[in-house]
Amino acid sequence: MTEESHLPKKSKLLRNILVVICLALLFALFIIFSRIQANTKLRKYTNTQSTLVVATLVTKPGPAAEEIILPATVQAWHDATIYARTNGYIKNWYVDIGSRVKEGDLLAEIEAPEVNAQLHQAEADLNTAIANENIAAITAKRWVNLLKSASVSKQETDEKISTQQATAALKLAAQANRDRLRDLVSYERVVAPFDGVISQRSIDIGSLINAGSGTNVFPLFHIVQAHRLRAYVQIPQTYVANIKPDMEVSLYFSEHPGKSFPAKLYQTADAINPVTLTLLAQFWADNPDGELLPGGFTEMHFKMPLSQKLIRIPVNALLFRSENLQVAVVDGNNTVKLRSITVSRDFGNEVEVSTGLQAGERIVLNPPDSLMDGQKVRLAPDNNDGLKEPAAK
Repeated sequence: MTEESHLPKKSKLLRNILVVICLALLFALFIIFSRIQANTKLRKYTNTQSTLVVATLVTKPGPAAEEIILPATVQAWHDATIYARTNGYIKNWYVDIGSRVKEGDLLAEIEAPEVNAQLHQAEADLNTAIANENIAAITAKRWVNLLKSASVSKQETDEKISTQQATAALKLAAQANRDRLRDLVSYERVVAPFDGVISQRSIDIGSLINAGSGTNVFPLFHIVQAHRLRAYVQIPQTYVANIKPDMEVSLYFSEHPGKSFPAKLYQTADAINPVTLTLLAQFWADNPDGELLPGGFTEMHFKMPLSQKLIRIPVNALLFRSENLQVAVVDGNNTVKLRSITVSRDFGNEVEVSTGLQAGERIVLNPPDSLMDGQKVRLAPDNNDGLKEPAAK
């Protein structure tokens, strides 16, 4: 009885020991597995953190047309500086700056007593020449008739005929001198050459006037006709092929903020300036109300169609390497491929790429100098492919 009663107690103790051992083994396995899992996560996290994080941009085709802005100068359709054609003094002037005149309107009168006296003398000289020519003609005719009867010699007759021809030439010279002086007298009346506005008056009553337009000669008036304006612009050779007949542009003036004025191509110089490598072009713009003033500066906006849509990227995506200009392209596996590109134009904040990139490729912004070809990278969590969503209204 005593041995049989001790057997269940030993069996129960052995079972408890086995349970404790199993629990200890399970606990040890749990600790080992947790440590392995933690090490795996730590290794993965360490590898992830060691991968370079980059911001990227997905390239897009450039616009079908671009707007370029060039400085231009504006001039009146007709612009003339009026000088005196005869010497004298200003007798009177009838218009001032801002006066609107018609073609042929009297602007000023010049007093030229010397010219008037010369005209009177020229008229007297002409009358003398006419009288001499008449008597020479009568004499020559008489001697020709006498020659028929052999009353005079042939030599004397020829002399009379020559005298008649010489006096006729002197009469023509006197007549030409008289006409010249008449023109000078007519220039004492200064008239408007076309419809327009007087923009400058440089004379006053009694001012001494010299004829001509030299450096020491002062102008009388300056007149402009501004119902239509001419705008002159120097177009870079790059854009010359896009200049077409009757093409339209927009003019912007600082004195008219936010307002544009249409203009149309009038003509070009048809030759590139070898110094500036530009083409001089002339545009015209209607100005019926005189809202625009000639002589100023304007910005001319062109819409230039592009023959091909080239990629444009920001300058902070460029890598300046010894090989060439490069960009870092990220493929679908987040692997960097360094690629050489050709820049066709520089816009300051952007450059236009003609070769080396295609639309839809992802490039790295602000790439570090240490970035290598084939390097793995991680995209920035706030990366938006360089696109800005419009703000909700």
